[in-house]
Amino acid sequence: MSPNYPGPLVSTQWLTEHLHDANLCIVDATVHLPDTGRDARVEFLEQHIPNSIFFDLSDIADPENPLPRKVPNKQIFCTKVGDLGIDNNTHVVAYDTPGLYSAARVWWLFRLYGYDNVSILDGGLTHWRQHGGEITTQLSPREPRIFEAEITRDLLALKDDVLKASSLGKEILDARTPGRFSGQEPDRYPGARPGHIPRSHNLYWAHLLHPETRELLPKEKLIQRFSESGINIDNPLILTCGSGVTACILALALDQIGRHEWRIYDGSWDEWGRDHDLPVESNA
Repeated sequence: MSPNYPGPLVSTQWLTEHLHDANLCIVDATVHLPDTGRDARVEFLEQHIPNSIFFDLSDIADPENPLPRKVPNKQIFCTKVGDLGIDNNTHVVAYDTPGLYSAARVWWLFRLYGYDNVSILDGGLTHWRQHGGEITTQLSPREPRIFEAEITRDLLALKDDVLKASSLGKEILDARTPGRFSGQEPDRYPGARPGHIPRSHNLYWAHLLHPETRELLPKEKLIQRFSESGINIDNPLILTCGSGVTACILALALDQIGRHEWRIYDGSWDEWGRDHDLPVESNA
């Protein structure tokens, strides 16, 4: 990692000052779920931060998995990332249009494959625009490069891992809305049962963000939010959500408060809720 690495979060001011750094690659990693009717790639073409490229989490994914955006194997990840013009000397800065929603998954994917020179624009495009950041329609394609992953970290949880953790009463934290977690609110994934993984706790991802700027809350507030969820952050955690996207916001927040013993359940409720062989709790 570069000695100039600014950390997992960068401010709009930092990005403004470093917008034209030679080793910087800014990626728009926006995801819109089908029920929003929005197309992230089309929106990128209409407006984006200068020098940014589109990081398609639907494409940089496991082609064999019927569920969308599931983690690709190391070879696919390296090939796809290299094709975007990213190599092992690149500082990747990810953002998304809602502020912080899907960009954290880019940070997690790179960390999973041992690459740490990745940051997230705090507040994303929302905060960038609030501060008068430049917006463009001009495309800035990059020449393909070679990206290599040396290791795979233990940051991924699969269905059997989660089932075992649930049966043993281990710490599982769900990032969905309280209504979806309780089963009182319709789920966004057709065919998924209402409710949550037995013995899991709930911390809605948006409660970790400032409601207007969409920036991550200060560390003391993050610690308070985790405490209020009933989870013990000193224990290893499994983080889950609807489809493996917003769980990465929980991971980023934990990283910010110095907690690194966590794994992302990639299948999340999109997988668990559809599988009738798996147990579900509901407060509905």
